Amino acid sequence: MNAMIIADTTAVRMNVIAARTQNLLIAGAKAMMLETLKEKLRSGVAHFLFIKKDGKVREAWGTTCPSLVRNHVVGTGNSRENYYCTAYFDVEKGAWRSLRWESIVKVF
Repeated sequence: MNAMIIADTTAVRMNVIAARTQNLLIAGAKAMMLETLKEKLRSGVAHFLFIKKDGKVREAWGTTCPSLVRNHVVGTGNSRENYYCTAYFDVEKGAWRSLRWESIVKVF
């Protein structure tokens, strides 16, 4: 991916997270974690933690690697990125899930 596109995308994520958390420092750290997560999701199965809407911490293993999710893509054309979320295929549940950008806690 082009470095300019990554920088623009990370800046957008950082601004959204900052608006939702009211903390620019946390927003920068979480935006960088999301970049790491997205790269790991694209290249294989990623292990990460995030906070669910109900406040519980969720440990997840997911992927967006084309060779692993090929049979699970519906392709409605409506990206979850438009809703400030990141979609991933949960390999434990066998279904697509998403997490809000500000909810990321850790990427292993």
